Amino acid sequence: MHLSPRPNSLLAIAGLMFGLVASLASSAAPPSADALVAAADAIRFPQEAFQVDVKVATTGGESAIDARSYRILSKGNNQTLVMTTAPASERGQILLMKDDDLWVFLPKVSQPVRLPLSQKLTGQVANGDLARANFAGDYAAKHLREEAVDGRAHHVLELTAARRGVTYQRVLYWVDAKNNRPHKAEFYTVSGALLKTARYEDFQQVEGKDRPMRLILTDATKVGEVSTMTYTGMKRRSLDDKIFTKQYMKKLQ
Repeated sequence: MHLSPRPNSLLAIAGLMFGLVASLASSAAPPSADALVAAADAIRFPQEAFQVDVKVATTGGESAIDARSYRILSKGNNQTLVMTTAPASERGQILLMKDDDLWVFLPKVSQPVRLPLSQKLTGQVANGDLARANFAGDYAAKHLREEAVDGRAHHVLELTAARRGVTYQRVLYWVDAKNNRPHKAEFYTVSGALLKTARYEDFQQVEGKDRPMRLILTDATKVGEVSTMTYTGMKRRSLDDKIFTKQYMKKLQ
């Protein structure tokens, strides 16, 4: 004798199928691009106020190594001091980034000089590479695709400048799909020309996270010109807002 399924059974089966389809659709959808950028930012640097020392070594073909050192004090994504500690001839130079404004203070010049974040500081390092810690907030993010790099899945994100004055107009950003580590970034001009490529390396356990302690910037137009940024002494530090003012700069010089 043929028995028809009960209406309640049909409803239960339909509910299970709907839930399964919804679950599969949810798992197939890429994660939020903005959330991925924020997660990678949190790995690159502490989100609280912090201090870090940076050594920049630039090589260009057969040229001698140009080495410079800086101490960075940063609070949020809108307040940063970059103090030159070497070479001795440039000691006392200070970059102050406050919101979207950037000034350089020189020991023998009474008035600060305003600079763009995109201007080169040394080698392949722009002012914004040191003064602007995070990508989140400065760029609108879009998830382009997933891509295998060295056998690991990576999210490829497109970052577009959210406003005028940021360091780069467009960035392609590779973020590890498993642990949100930043892997690589490509920086582009407004016209779409590749400026340089960055690789995040030497991950170490610092202030509670595995953070990249080396950033290698390779010029896309000058063959052989590479700047290596090495981070040491990274630590959280209580920083008063008054430190990030023009008036306070005179006390530091």
